[in-house]
Amino acid sequence: MLKTASMKIKNLDFNFENSLVKILANRNCPEIELAGLKVGPFEEGNECEVKYWVARELVKSGIARFREDEMLGAAKLRKIQWKERVQTARQISKLPEDFYPKLRRYLAELKEEVAKKPEKMIEYDKVTHLTQDVVNSRLKKIVSFASAPAQTEQILKNFTGEERYLYDEIYKLVSEWRTHILKNKDEEE
Repeated sequence: MLKTASMKIKNLDFNFENSLVKILANRNCPEIELAGLKVGPFEEGNECEVKYWVARELVKSGIARFREDEMLGAAKLRKIQWKERVQTARQISKLPEDFYPKLRRYLAELKEEVAKKPEKMIEYDKVTHLTQDVVNSRLKKIVSFASAPAQTEQILKNFTGEERYLYDEIYKLVSEWRTHILKNKDEEE
């Protein structure tokens, strides 16, 4: 199951890398062609949509920047954590699109910043704590939902792809376990 879970997360991550994101051009730049892929031209201040992996490279080179609403930061994470804490165990909020891939990348960026500026360690620790709190809260809810009778699509629509996979696997495991525990001894033979 762990190998399968790892592959599922890698597949979702691959899909994220190839999803479209909006960026803003920092400066004028002619069309760029690389291995048959063309992007641009870019005009300073204009917005365009490109695949995430392309956007990341354009941002690294200073040609563009991510739109603020495309990014995950400490403030958004705090808001998500607060929402998770005020909900009951039978409620699960909808996370921002591509939450987990964005979260992994945000944590990696912060870790890189800490390597360059050790004073950023406090911020990194706070974000790591927030992250663990959100993940643990959602994990408890997923396990609770998966241990109960099958959930409605209304509840399941608030799960991310990663969470839906986990829910499905736990639900199958719990259902199978429950069936075998409650099986009459005479039925086994």
